[in-house]
Amino acid sequence: MSNRAPLEERLRAAFEARGQLISAHDLSPARPPAGRTWGTRRIRRVLSFAVAATAAAAAAVVLVLSSNTPDRSHPTPPARHSSPTAAPSSGDPQPVPSAVPSTTR
Repeated sequence: MSNRAPLEERLRAAFEARGQLISAHDLSPARPPAGRTWGTRRIRRVLSFAVAATAAAAAAVVLVLSSNTPDRSHPTPPARHSSPTAAPSSGDPQPVPSAVPSTTR
């Protein structure tokens, strides 16, 4: 026999026996998992995309409709302050303050 220790001989025999159990089929890459093609993650992803697309379409419709209104086509002119000496432009008479002072405070 050889000069090897009995422990080394036993280890080599165990490794050799274990190596004989492995075949080329065991070393080939694993096949991808098979099963349901539509999982809950995929369904959630499709639903979230549909919700986002619907929200974007609704926002686009609101923006298009709000930009085409006649009120928004021209900017609003600034407000005019009336002076106390200016005559009213409309034909409606202005209320005249009474000469009697009020007693309420």
